[in-house]
Amino acid sequence: MTDDIRWMSTRETSERLGITLRTLYRFIDEGQLPAYKFGRVIRLKEADVEEFIDGARIEPGALEHLYPEPKKEAAR
Repeated sequence: MTDDIRWMSTRETSERLGITLRTLYRFIDEGQLPAYKFGRVIRLKEADVEEFIDGARIEPGALEHLYPEPKKEAAR
């Protein structure tokens, strides 16, 4: 039994991810997202895109560096 592959265009993928085509091409070029070239056309597997989305999930506590620690009240 074979699974049917659902292919996505670069435009469709960039819209799905909410990023520009330029950013998508950078992800592909850096090896973060696998893509396939058929002649002059680049396609991505929907399953690979979904895996990329799942892998980009931010773990709780991973963004602590983005906000300052609350100010501690001075001892009276």
